[in-house]
Amino acid sequence: MENLTKGVNNMNISDSSNKKNRIQVSNTKKPLFFYVNLAKQKFMQIYNEVELSALGMAIATVVTIAEILKNNGLAVEKKIATSTVDIKNESGGRPIQKTKIEILLRKTEKLDEFMAAAAEEN
Repeated sequence: MENLTKGVNNMNISDSSNKKNRIQVSNTKKPLFFYVNLAKQKFMQIYNEVELSALGMAIATVVTIAEILKNNGLAVEKKIATSTVDIKNESGGRPIQKTKIEILLRKTEKLDEFMAAAAEEN
């Protein structure tokens, strides 16, 4: 058991918070379609994939954004991960656990066609 504890303590968990293709969604700061358009027009055009991430109450917003992109045929779901994270309280008390979701979407060929058609209209 002691060796297991040492192994867990020595694990190197990389911090993925600096991913360039991640959109961290809030359900209070921006409207829903801001994130949909951001994913379509910027992230999937540059990176071919986008990771939508949210904590707590914003999880429903992330799922809605992913479903809008999928139902319009602009993206396909590649991976969904859920976890809990400890958020430090401002008052210095105990950390609060929040649920977290990460949805990785890959763009489809239809997105390229959609963006080309939109560019021709302008």
